[in-house]
Amino acid sequence: MAEAERIIGTPDTPDAAGDGQELPDDAGQEQRREQAPQPPRGKRRVAVLFAVAVFAYLVDLVSKMIVVAELEHHEPIEIVGDWLRFAAIRNAGAAFGFGEAFTIIFTVIAAAVIVVIARLARKLRSLPWAIALGLLLGGALGNLTDRIFRAPGVFEGAVVDFIAPKHFAVFNLADSAIVCGGILIVILSFRGLDPDGTVHKD
Repeated sequence: MAEAERIIGTPDTPDAAGDGQELPDDAGQEQRREQAPQPPRGKRRVAVLFAVAVFAYLVDLVSKMIVVAELEHHEPIEIVGDWLRFAAIRNAGAAFGFGEAFTIIFTVIAAAVIVVIARLARKLRSLPWAIALGLLLGGALGNLTDRIFRAPGVFEGAVVDFIAPKHFAVFNLADSAIVCGGILIVILSFRGLDPDGTVHKD
């Protein structure tokens, strides 16, 4: 009987209890790994990036369609006296009218920027970086669309610009998105914030 009781009572021994505690522990560790914050957060940041890019792209696209339909070949519209006007022009160069002889080169650069941003998105964990890269992506896509589909030809198309401040170059909303995204990236870099969400100090 004593032998039988000893055998039956084995599961209640400390060793057995220890085994019983390890299983929930392992299960808890596995669950914590599955619920690690980085992958879901990364997906959310990528979603923010593309949401910002789509918004910037659509706003730029719609504004250019309105300008071409309503303002091209018409007198400029004064918004704030002669300090700010809407005046439709076709720009074969880069942002703000620079380098009109290098249209194809700027087209290739815009396409390269889009590829680089798409690659960076894989390790994106920072919300400010997601917004900055989204602005860059939306602006680059906006002007690249003009390069591809507008006259005089594919990859040589002239970009539609229409925002004309006094004593300044004429630009569009895609240019504004690119500049704002670039400024934000410079600020984030000076503050030591990387796209993956880590902070470094030089």
